[in-house]
Amino acid sequence: MRLPRFYPILDTSVSERLGMKPEAAAAIILEAGARILQFRHKGDFSRAVFAQAEQIARLCRQAGAQLVVNDRADIAALLDAGLHVGQEDLPPGAARRILGPERLLGLSTHNAAQLAAAEAEPVDYVAAGPIFATMTKERPDPVVGLEQLASLRRLTRRPLVAIGGITRQNAAAVLAAGADSVAVIADALCEPKQLRGRIEEWIRIAG
Repeated sequence: MRLPRFYPILDTSVSERLGMKPEAAAAIILEAGARILQFRHKGDFSRAVFAQAEQIARLCRQAGAQLVVNDRADIAALLDAGLHVGQEDLPPGAARRILGPERLLGLSTHNAAQLAAAEAEPVDYVAAGPIFATMTKERPDPVVGLEQLASLRRLTRRPLVAIGGITRQNAAAVLAAGADSVAVIADALCEPKQLRGRIEEWIRIAG
């Protein structure tokens, strides 16, 4: 499979801090041309949050874009979406039983041992990071860096998504080190009036 080279992550707390409802931010991101979008909500998954996720799923279908839900296999299945899990979330094998064989499933890894173990898992892509220091996780794993990213690239034939501290200034180096795609939160989301232009810029940079 082939992932879009730019993989925006819509974190609800970041979006709301910028004064945007997540569904409004999603609409702009998709209109700007993104072809994959991860919905990331780290708080309680209330009825209101599920309604937001449903609206974003509709927007993704209308745009022909892939929606990926962070952490929650049940929500992903309900929305007919993909799923991304971390090392402390539901194991990929169990997640795959919930998702079925066709939906997209990704797994976060942070070092060579985890990436090697992922080879035995029923996932479609693996993520590696944080490539650089990041402020969007409360307890980030040790920084991977570009040199180790290049080493990790050699350990898998699956699409490799780089994440963590990636900006418009360093994205080209990350892709050159072997990443197939760059996942971005902080440098993708910005004030509503600038968001469309920011996403269009990212799509040009990622190629």
